[in-house]
Parts: sequence; structure tokens; C-alpha cells
Amino acid sequence: MNTAEHLQQKYSYADYAQWPEDERWELIDGVPYAMTAPQRLHQDIVFELGGQVRNYLQGKPCKGYTAPFDVRLPRQDEADAKVETVVQPDLSIICDPSKLDKQGCRGAPDWIVEVLSPSTALKDMDSKRSLYQRHGVQEYWIIHPEDRWILVYTLDTQGRYGQPGVFGMDEPTVVQRFPELSIDWSFMAAV
Repeated sequence: MNTAEHLQQKYSYADYAQWPEDERWELIDGVPYAMTAPQRLHQDIVFELGGQVRNYLQGKPCKGYTAPFDVRLPRQDEADAKVETVVQPDLSIICDPSKLDKQGCRGAPDWIVEVLSPSTALKDMDSKRSLYQRHGVQEYWIIHPEDRWILVYTLDTQGRYGQPGVFGMDEPTVVQRFPELSIDWSFMAAV
């Protein structure tokens, strides 16, 4: 896809579903974004975080998924083919089983985690934060692996993210959506 095509055309999930499986893309409001392979530290965090969350979710109705996993965020009730936003968060937790289907998730997960990469940091901190707020993601974590901090956004009663909580990785971080779950960052000492 060349730059001229990128600027002149908006894409939908119907287009996205036809793109080569060996390429990873996200669509935000019809605009495609190529995804690059993450660095090892990024993957260490996603792997460990996924394991802690998986252990916590055992016996509970919520399901957790790591990328690549398509999360389709329709504007209203449009058919999948018309959906213009498909993201692949590093970690998605979905507690409403009716949102899950063969393609992934249709609708807002309850909790999304994005681990920053140099190529996606601005998109994760700005575009995706706004997108997740607009679609009602209850809790959104942004993890900075190099500087070892976490921003935690939670929806308020008006459906907006207020000031984020800022946490270091020197002590466990409580998940607001699941208050009995604390993420233990002690594994970071070895990475």
C-alpha cells in the first residue's frame, strides 16, 4: 500500500480481512497502521503479564488474549464488513462472552494493556487512549518498558478517563477493574 493510496482511501474490516496473514495491521477510523515486530523486553513483559492474568482468571468468566488478537470497535451497530477500527492490543481482557466470536472480539474489552514500542508510543498514548475512552474500555494501561512506569486510565462515571495513575514497577500494581489482582513486577529485575 503506497502513501497516495493511504491518504485517499479509508479501509474497513472487509478490506483488512483480505490483507496477507503474515502482515500485521491495525485500522483506526479507517486509516491503516503497519505493526512491527516488538523488541524482546516488550515480549518479556507481555508474556509474564499474560501469565499472571491467566492465573487470576482461572475459574472466572473473563477471558484474556494477547496480540495478535483482533478487537473490532464498531461506531454503532454496523456490520463487521463496515467496521473501520480494528486494533491488536498487547493484552485484552473481555468479561462479556457475547463480544467474543471466531474473529476475536467485537466491542470494548474491559481492560486493555499496551506495552510501548518506539514505533507505536505516540499512537498508544494519544490516538488509542482517545479511541478506548470513546468505546468504553473500563481500564487502559500503558507500560513504558525502558523507564519502567505504568499509566493507568480508568473510566469515570461520565465515561471519561481522568488523570491517569502513574506507577513505578518497584512494587505490585493493583488492577482497578479486578481489585484482588496485583501485578508483581519482580520479574523485571531479571530482564
